[in-house]
Amino acid sequence: MDQQISDIIHYIHDSPVQAVLVASGGGSQALAWLMSVPGATRTVLEVTLPYSHPSFERFLGMRPAHFVARETAIQMAAVAYRRARILAPEGTPAIGLACTAALVTDRPRRGENRCHVAVRDERRITTYTLVLEKGSRDRAEEEDVVSRLVIRALAEACGCAQAVTLPLLPSEHVEVSYEDAPDPVLKVLRGEVPAILIELTGQVSTELPRDVAVLPGAFNPLHGGHTQLAHVAGQMTGRRVIFELSVLNVDKPPLLEADVRQRLEQFYGHGAIALTTTPLFEQKARLFPGSVFVVGYDTATRLVSPRYYGGDTGAMLAALESIRARGCRFLVAGRLFEGRLHTLDDVPVPEEFAGMFSAIPAEVFRVDISSTALREQASGGL
Repeated sequence: MDQQISDIIHYIHDSPVQAVLVASGGGSQALAWLMSVPGATRTVLEVTLPYSHPSFERFLGMRPAHFVARETAIQMAAVAYRRARILAPEGTPAIGLACTAALVTDRPRRGENRCHVAVRDERRITTYTLVLEKGSRDRAEEEDVVSRLVIRALAEACGCAQAVTLPLLPSEHVEVSYEDAPDPVLKVLRGEVPAILIELTGQVSTELPRDVAVLPGAFNPLHGGHTQLAHVAGQMTGRRVIFELSVLNVDKPPLLEADVRQRLEQFYGHGAIALTTTPLFEQKARLFPGSVFVVGYDTATRLVSPRYYGGDTGAMLAALESIRARGCRFLVAGRLFEGRLHTLDDVPVPEEFAGMFSAIPAEVFRVDISSTALREQASGGL
């Protein structure tokens, strides 16, 4: 590491920006440089090096169309940024930086030697693309160029005006582009899209799965009962289980942005969650056709109670028929209520819809603690 890189890294460490960094195929030398200069704990929140294809896919939550591409670097940076938002103290500027590269290898490769670096913050996405002149450098030399580009990208994100010298050949140049960073959570809150799916890794999509098991809830907070119920539902149905949080609620005011983000962050590393604008199961069935909704006794009771349909029994029956027409059904867990465990047997399901409801046996799943009780414990109420 030369003096210029050392000086710039000192500047990076003195800035308030904190980062999650991920590199695949190249750029790892930059991470070593960052860690070797005192003060790295002020900058580096987390470093990930998903090198093999299975590791890369696990990090990204999907198999990309191309492992070394600008779009892939943007997806990687988005996952890193979401992680940074969770790890950085509140109010601290956070970024996700990603590098994906194809460099000199010990076997013939027809494609270009190249790298793509992406930086994601709350306002924009900045990408750097460099195609290296093939056959002009060895692996260490290409790694040096890519790592310098990573330091340049990080320095610019930290507001450093000093330029990083890149030893480029006459045929080489760095393409830099900027674009606004879309905020999918805000799109849902503003009603621009009806729902998004946030994968286990933080990858976000507007395409929702069908034929899954959906576990709706307020998740305030997420607790072991939720995750245990999801596990049981997956075993009983043989389906993928996703959680679902609606920003709208029939009985309560809409969730505030800060509350939505806090609740979503609980799921990082625990499960995929859909953020929706659908408080009613008839609406949820349109989003998740062919799916099984995993609910508790109290929710199942509301589903078949005319009181929740303005006292209109016909409206209740029509809603159930609409749900059934979309191939959806319900898996019902027991709930402790007024000192007694209430189960599906206590729910007055209309006979013609009995086939839509199945019970989770108490011996398979029973958790008597509720989110309300956990909140009271946290606040000293119990």
